[in-house]
Amino acid sequence: MKIAYTDTFSGISGDMFLGALIDAGLPQDFLTKELAKLPLHGYLFKAEKTRKNSISATQVSISIDHDHPHRSWKTIHDLLQQSKLSSEVKEKAILIFSQLAEAEAKVHGCKPDEVHFHEVGAVDSIIDIVGAAIGLSYLGIDKLVSSPLPLGHGWVECDHGKLPLPAPAVCELIKDIPVYGVDLEEELVTPTGAAIIKALAYSFGPFPPMTVEKVGYGAGSRTPADGRPNLLRLVIGTSLSVEESQKVEVIETHLDDWQPEGFPYLSQQLFDKGALDVALIPMHMKKGRPGFLLRVVADPSTAWELKRCILSESTAIGLRYRNEKRWTLPRESGHVSTCWGEIMVKKVETPAGVILYPEYEDCRRVAIKEKVPLHRVYAEISKKEVSDFRGKKG
Repeated sequence: MKIAYTDTFSGISGDMFLGALIDAGLPQDFLTKELAKLPLHGYLFKAEKTRKNSISATQVSISIDHDHPHRSWKTIHDLLQQSKLSSEVKEKAILIFSQLAEAEAKVHGCKPDEVHFHEVGAVDSIIDIVGAAIGLSYLGIDKLVSSPLPLGHGWVECDHGKLPLPAPAVCELIKDIPVYGVDLEEELVTPTGAAIIKALAYSFGPFPPMTVEKVGYGAGSRTPADGRPNLLRLVIGTSLSVEESQKVEVIETHLDDWQPEGFPYLSQQLFDKGALDVALIPMHMKKGRPGFLLRVVADPSTAWELKRCILSESTAIGLRYRNEKRWTLPRESGHVSTCWGEIMVKKVETPAGVILYPEYEDCRRVAIKEKVPLHRVYAEISKKEVSDFRGKKG
């Protein structure tokens, strides 16, 4: 899986994100050719190399040669749908703009279809958002993970006059996103940048396990007062499943008013979202009430989504979580040949030597299909030698 990590140490804006994509390998000529599929005119797109605190980066700028009208969400939606962009790019761009429309509608007390974008609906923001969708598609990014977002304070000037920072639309967009305050009277996260992260980030947290292939830096136009480089770092690579010593996050909650028949569904939801292990442990709670301890082991990069899933799919109203270390043995997934055909197994390297472990679901499949006891299938696999194993690392 191709994964990208947005390191937002100086915040995020649409032009910084697009600049980082170009810096990481999105060809400018390809981007401009794709942008030409939009029915937009009267602008000049430029991406130039610059340096921030001696770090080479790409800075995007868009010049507009005449006034452009404010556009409603419906107008932008139709503009994107009628373009000749690919369906994947259209879908991502519409998703980002829909997040903006919902946030602006909440701020102004109207319906999303009634929102008229001002700065956000300007040509440069349309280019930033569509360019972000084009870049992620071109680079083959399957999953976007983000660090928590830094938020400054103070005021920003816009068409509505002076607004407090973070901007009201940003405050709506960052709901359910981890953030932290920075003692800077500056706008670090723009509505466009927040919408891109809100719409496309799969999870939030520390650097995810990956084999790094490309690193890109997108430059902002301002210089923060505290001297930090105004850059967004985008790290792209292949998702890596670490097999030995790892840092994990353990998430727990007590449940005494939950129907346990929902556990298989919850468990599957958690595994689908990246849980490493899920357990439900019976226990006695206050007033002698029977209950359960739900324990989930997670990679820190997926923990945020798992917490949201638990709070949505169970009756939990609070969670405990802590960081721990775990050690897992090197292993491979593969198969062995039997009288019933190939059966899935794991080859595990233990301190005492290599052992083949049957995969229950595949053994169950064979037992039902061949109408033989399950223990006979297990016994057949126990006769196999390590040399009988066929497979690749999984």
